[in-house]
Amino acid sequence: MDIKAQSLYQEMQSMAAQSKMDFGTPEAIQGNPSSQNFADLLGNALDTVNSMQLEAKDKAIAFEMGDKSLSLADVMVAKEKSSIAFEATIQVRNKVLEAYKQIMNMPV
Repeated sequence: MDIKAQSLYQEMQSMAAQSKMDFGTPEAIQGNPSSQNFADLLGNALDTVNSMQLEAKDKAIAFEMGDKSLSLADVMVAKEKSSIAFEATIQVRNKVLEAYKQIMNMPV
């Protein structure tokens, strides 16, 4: 396969010229209207995980005290949900720390 640099360069220039003609003047870039502060999102996620763990703990205590409205299955499902949410939170934390370390090790 023979690719000539000059023809490739000319094709790229013609494509760039066509793209400028098609769009005219660029409009102002608008941010995502549904975007939130990352700290708020993280805080909400941690609050949700915490509430799931507290709910599982409360269900376990109520079941141990003899609450007839709770079954063992309900308690186990609540415990597993809270466990999975906690493990997911740990994985997200690990990924964020890994990304932070990579950013800090980037040459300036």
